[in-house]
Amino acid sequence: MTGEQVAVIDIGKTNAKLAVVRRSDLSEIAVVTRPNTVLPGPPYPHFDVNDHWEFILDGLTRFHAEHGLTAITITTHGAAAALLAEDGSLAAPVLDYEHTGPDACAEAYDAIRPPFAETGSPRLSMGLNLGAQLHWQFLTDPTLLDRVAHVVTYPQFWAHRLTGILATDVTSLGCHTDLWNPYERCFSSLPEALGIADRIAPPRKPGDVLGTITAEIARRTGLSASTPVLCGIHDSNASLLSHLIKRDPPFSVVSTGTWVIAMTVGGKPVTLDPARDTLVNVNAFGNAVPSARFMGGREHDLLLAGSSACPNDTEIHEVLTQRTMLLPAVLPETGPFAGMASRWIGEEPPQGSGQRNAAVSFYLALVTAHCLKLIGHEGPVIVEGPFARNTHYLTMLGAASASPVIPTDSATGTSAGATLLVATTEELEKRAPHPTGALEKADILFAAYVSEWNAAVTPS
Repeated sequence: MTGEQVAVIDIGKTNAKLAVVRRSDLSEIAVVTRPNTVLPGPPYPHFDVNDHWEFILDGLTRFHAEHGLTAITITTHGAAAALLAEDGSLAAPVLDYEHTGPDACAEAYDAIRPPFAETGSPRLSMGLNLGAQLHWQFLTDPTLLDRVAHVVTYPQFWAHRLTGILATDVTSLGCHTDLWNPYERCFSSLPEALGIADRIAPPRKPGDVLGTITAEIARRTGLSASTPVLCGIHDSNASLLSHLIKRDPPFSVVSTGTWVIAMTVGGKPVTLDPARDTLVNVNAFGNAVPSARFMGGREHDLLLAGSSACPNDTEIHEVLTQRTMLLPAVLPETGPFAGMASRWIGEEPPQGSGQRNAAVSFYLALVTAHCLKLIGHEGPVIVEGPFARNTHYLTMLGAASASPVIPTDSATGTSAGATLLVATTEELEKRAPHPTGALEKADILFAAYVSEWNAAVTPS
């Protein structure tokens, strides 16, 4: 596959993006974004896919005219699927996974879902298990199953719109859906139990070329009718991909955004505990990856309420020496401290203060380090996404994990990772980024803070 400029469709939980990435150095040369607004219904809260589609088409048209696009690749958040009618239209809106509807029939779903030992998928609330979404949708709309001809995971919903070809991908299926057996690399027993075994689209590798854009898309955007479209990938696995290619294990990647997702490669053997929100993800090559996560980006936004106050050295010193600490969990529905109520030790810093920013950064780093411990982390920690620009988070993460921390300088690791799907094996070896500049381990004040925080969150 030749040509420099790749269009990356990147649908995150908070924002939808379209980026132009240069293949030679994986740099973003143009980006447009829009909020990923959730429509309230009816029939339930759902993603505004029609406006996303217009945004994507308009962006492809503009970016092709300005840069000359040669391929399209896709990355999206997990826990989402599209139910398609025979004509390819949506049989039902794409459910927002934060809707609590599926909780109403949790007992019935638990009776049919496969065990953790089969799927590596913990039981999660709301619609975070994709299987629970589908079960609830079929239960509450008795005619829906008859209207559904095909089930596709979310990256492939957009790929289908671009090409007309049906698929799922292994990284999206392996993202706590209950639908996939990561050890046998096949569907779990759940599709059969849900009555969709003959309707869920075949699994593909994210880097497979599904086909070329349709004639209608070519006319609308000005793109060549021979423009290839890649199958697509779950966003956290896009962040992981470049490191899988270039770095020798052991190491871990922390992908940050709405979710903070820690993934370890070649770490210590551990027994994953689904009650602590540990799980098995599936990487771009189809391999199982021990993982843990919490909603760190959402917690960050709730705690700081838009403040970007940067703490100075004096304020950081005060937080460390006065042991101003936030204990988990700010969002108790998910994460390694699910069910715990957050509280402050010491006086809660006021909104807009540098002390609050520092304490919140430290809290997020300490929870991240706990996630790493649960999944057997060894080696360096590579941080992707917004938190890679937060030096206070990075320093505390280094202290708490006793590991070198390597921030990446990409605005979004997902765009670079999704672009790597377009490359050949030889290009992957040559072009995958290899971050340098690991932060030095933190000093004794950080170490003491870590020790006291860990003692405070450990049951006596």
